[in-house]
Amino acid sequence: MCNIWRMQFGAMVAGAIFTASVCAQEAGKVVLDGSTGVMPLASALAKAYQARNPDAAFEFGKGLGTKARFQALADGKIDVALASHGLRVDELTKQGMIVHEIARIAVVFGVNETVPVSNLTGQQVCDIYSGKITNWKALGGPDLEIAVRTRPESEVDTEVVRDGIACLKDLKMAGSVKAMPKSGDMAQELAVVPGAIGMTSMTVVEQSKGKIKAAALNGTAPSADNVKRKVYTLIRESYFVTRGSPSTAVARFIEFTRGSSGDDVIAANGALPAK
Repeated sequence: MCNIWRMQFGAMVAGAIFTASVCAQEAGKVVLDGSTGVMPLASALAKAYQARNPDAAFEFGKGLGTKARFQALADGKIDVALASHGLRVDELTKQGMIVHEIARIAVVFGVNETVPVSNLTGQQVCDIYSGKITNWKALGGPDLEIAVRTRPESEVDTEVVRDGIACLKDLKMAGSVKAMPKSGDMAQELAVVPGAIGMTSMTVVEQSKGKIKAAALNGTAPSADNVKRKVYTLIRESYFVTRGSPSTAVARFIEFTRGSSGDDVIAANGALPAK
């Protein structure tokens, strides 16, 4: 007898609320955990794969940290470790794991739909996060307080923007800046809080159905084409890491993500397929 399960990652993850018929004993369930920044794209790929393979079953964890996710993979507790920026491929290979680069995604400063400002300079970003600019009116927008959000310093999105914007590298953020523990928490805040701004990915923007907009940086839009041409430089890589001998269910899912159908899903979710 198949169980009915519901996969929900919060209001903003991949449009990723969907119900599937799970026959784990018959088809094999694929368990994924790791980077919450990669989860929106991973869940979109899982949803598309299920549309073609109705018996496929997926389970997503809550976001294991770097060390924990690879230990869980080695112990067989998960089938796919989701990972991003700064991955040490050679070390994982020595441990018998296989690293599959899936996509490259623009890291952006997303703003709530109430904010009409479409472009920010690096200096304006720094002025916002330092507390020097506190109202969108100062940037040509409405008389609306800026609700500034960030991710923890150890998270990929924060590392990328710190490294990519010179004045942000060593900037001390204002006490009013609120840190969002998970990628889904940031997505939720940006979608519902008027005047909000925070670092997120183009995948989250695409999946927000217009509730979140991506600001261009110094006049350069965070499009997949600009990422490909290396014109827009704030990017994060997305990886699926598997054991050396994955199950048939895992191997077929990885094959899908690396094929043309997977490329279409990746592109539709604001990312550049890793080819």
